[in-house]
Amino acid sequence: MESNINETKYRRAQDRVAKLKRFYGRVFRGVLAIIITGAINYYLNEWTHPWFLWVVFGVGLSLSLKAFRLFGTHLLFGKDWEERKVKELMDKDVF
Repeated sequence: MESNINETKYRRAQDRVAKLKRFYGRVFRGVLAIIITGAINYYLNEWTHPWFLWVVFGVGLSLSLKAFRLFGTHLLFGKDWEERKVKELMDKDVF
């Protein structure tokens, strides 16, 4: 029984680390894409038309949504929130 719990925790930890690794890889690729497009934009027109800001906006929006999915859901409506809400409703006895 104890080994099953440890195996489950280990698998969940492995999954979390894999998700974090993918996210940090996406951050690196996004920053690299912004740098490359910024350099191309500067080379072509020396910031007179900063079209690379659209890339910054797109990459930033994409990364923020992925970060919210990875980190934010636990902050707002995670297990702790569910347990607190159940306990609060049980204490109030309002059903």
